[in-house]
Amino acid sequence: MMRNICWVVLAFCIPLGALAQEEESAELFLEEYTDEFQSLFFEALKQKGIQNYDRAAEKLLECKNLQPDNLVIDYELARVYFLDKKFNLAQGYAILVLEQSPENYWYLEHFISILEKQGNTVDAFTDRIPLTNTSLRGNLAKIYFQKGKYSNALKQLDNLPRTANTISLRQKIEDSIKKKTVTKTVVTKSTFSPENPLEELKKRMDALISNRDFKTLENMANEAKDTYPLQPYFQYAYGLALTKNGKKEEGIEILEAALDFIFEDIPLKNNVYRVLSETYASMGNDKKASEYANKIETGS
Repeated sequence: MMRNICWVVLAFCIPLGALAQEEESAELFLEEYTDEFQSLFFEALKQKGIQNYDRAAEKLLECKNLQPDNLVIDYELARVYFLDKKFNLAQGYAILVLEQSPENYWYLEHFISILEKQGNTVDAFTDRIPLTNTSLRGNLAKIYFQKGKYSNALKQLDNLPRTANTISLRQKIEDSIKKKTVTKTVVTKSTFSPENPLEELKKRMDALISNRDFKTLENMANEAKDTYPLQPYFQYAYGLALTKNGKKEEGIEILEAALDFIFEDIPLKNNVYRVLSETYASMGNDKKASEYANKIETGS
């Protein structure tokens, strides 16, 4: 039991991507494990941090041979395979940990992220995931809320008892729906403005960035990029908002894709490079941070 508690503390009390902090914290909780296990685990963390995902998975599988019932190793495998875009493998390990620990918020949150990459939903796994579990449904409602999927969140709450927590979450969701409706109205009005609608939207988003209102920016930029798919500024704004709202991996994917559409707009390209460099640095990936920092053109 103590080992499981230690692993849970290790897995969820350390910032994702902060490799040095992971290793320092891990030392506090791995004392009772063999030297071989510790060496393999730290090497896996190191390889994940430098994006050598095949090697990280290899070391984690060796850890699993030593500790076959260790849920955190399964969870780490799900994370590594997800980062390596091997979503079927990631899904398999994510299901393993959820089957044994359905009330764990982070296990479920990662599972949902994997499903989204495949265009799938949790309802397709009712034979494996205990959706009747009240805690799981409550966590699912919170996750959908955080992702801006308000109708899905409310659907989960409809199947839960009315408690102080569910009532509070429902109020937050309803408030967010109202705010989104207002934002959508603003975007729609700007779209049909007789003046320059694109510049008007950019000005509004620039103001949101200056005010650090990244929640509103995420919603507005998400709609704008769908309306104007060939305008890289909206991709940049959306990617920036995602990174600031704690969705760093999603934001990086959007920002790196935006670079393919930016040609002569050097200031915008530099902004993307800066955000990518800062985000990778915050995740402990100094190699990628330096790579993008070096791409910034001086004098811009």
